[in-house]
This record gives sequence, C-alpha cells and structure tokens, in this order.
Amino acid sequence: MGLLSILRKLKSSPDQEVRILLLGLDNAGKTTLLKQLASEDVSHITPTQGFNIKSVQSQGFKLNVWDIGGQRKIRPYWRNYFENTDVLIYVIDSADRKRFEETGQLRAELLEEEKLSGVPLLLFANKQDLMTAAPAAEIAEGLNLHTIRDRLWQIQACSAVTSEGVQDGMTWVCKHISARKK
Repeated sequence: MGLLSILRKLKSSPDQEVRILLLGLDNAGKTTLLKQLASEDVSHITPTQGFNIKSVQSQGFKLNVWDIGGQRKIRPYWRNYFENTDVLIYVIDSADRKRFEETGQLRAELLEEEKLSGVPLLLFANKQDLMTAAPAAEIAEGLNLHTIRDRLWQIQACSAVTSEGVQDGMTWVCKHISARKK
C-alpha cells in the first residue's frame, strides 16, 4: 500500500471521537496509565488534584481520555464527567489489598449511575510488576465481576509503569467502541 492510498483511506474515514472516563482510587495509577497511553515520560507523576485530559490516536479512533483524581474529597465531583461517556476504564492497584473492599464498593456505585448505564467497562488490574500484586483473576473473583450483566466488561492485568498489558486493554476498548458506535 503506497503513501497516497494510505492518505486517501485516512481522509475518507476520519477518526471517530470517543470519550473515555478513567477512574479509580487515589494512587491506583490512573495518571501513569494516561501518560503511558500518550507516550509521555512516566518517571515523575504527582497526585491529580482535579483532572487531566489527553487525546490519543488508536486504531482509527481519537480517544479523549479524562483522568479524574481519585482522592476521597474529589470523588463527589466525578458525576460531573459521566455524561456522554463511551467507555469507563476503572483502575485498581493490584498490590493494595487493604483497599480492595473500598475499590469494589466504589466500582459497584459507579455501575449504578444512570448516566453510565450500559457503558462498557475495562478494569485495569494495575501494578502487576510488583511482587505483592494480586492476579487479575483473583481480583475479578473478589469483586464479583461475574455478576455484571448490564454491560460488556473486561479485566486486564497491566503495569502502567512498564506498559505491559496496556495495549491489550486498549485493543479491547477500541473493539467494543466499534460495536457500540455502529
């Protein structure tokens, strides 16, 4: 395929814009994940006090990714970002077992939100590069993910620092956006 045919193809099918909401508890790795998606340096990350937004090109989509801070005092404001969300990415710190109950409760509350009804859910079981990380299957079991029946969902083991598993998760996102947007 020559350059001209590639350019024609790009011009004939402009990228579809997709709104992705990136949520999870504080220190789960949301901002590191966002920077990894944007191919930015992940060596210096500070806690998000409000939100970050980045646009990332992936598989024919322009992904507008909203990273909202996860601190307890910020969470009540999350609902201001729910409208028009195409995919919800929920990030879990797989090594912070003490907070699994809290993250499970928060995830359950999010799925009950009317404005997020039916929105596909990708759970990133982050920090798999740490020795103390729980495997994605154990997290899925502990959070009773098998009971989710009102939407497509996937749990993906990953490390936002090393980027392992991140592309697999984003491939799932793009595949299920395609099905939803048709």
